[in-house]
Amino acid sequence: MAKRTKSALKANRQNIRRREHNRQMRTKLRGALKAIRASLDAKDLTAAKAALSQTVSIVDKMATKGIIHRNTAGRYKSRLASRLVKATA
Repeated sequence: MAKRTKSALKANRQNIRRREHNRQMRTKLRGALKAIRASLDAKDLTAAKAALSQTVSIVDKMATKGIIHRNTAGRYKSRLASRLVKATA
């Protein structure tokens, strides 16, 4: 538990809320990545293209908010795009 000062208690409440929000966002990202990989494995290119734009949007939002590092975001987007290109070829 945090120290018993008002500011420490408030900071603790904020940390709890932020941690829960970040966990939900990371779960959403993992689900989106799993969905696009599954559609690529199933050779469903139309679903993969639609999921790619949505997933890239999620990745960019998380990178700007600092939930994931911007290099990690770039790596995710690059790998997904290259897999999509290989699947179409």
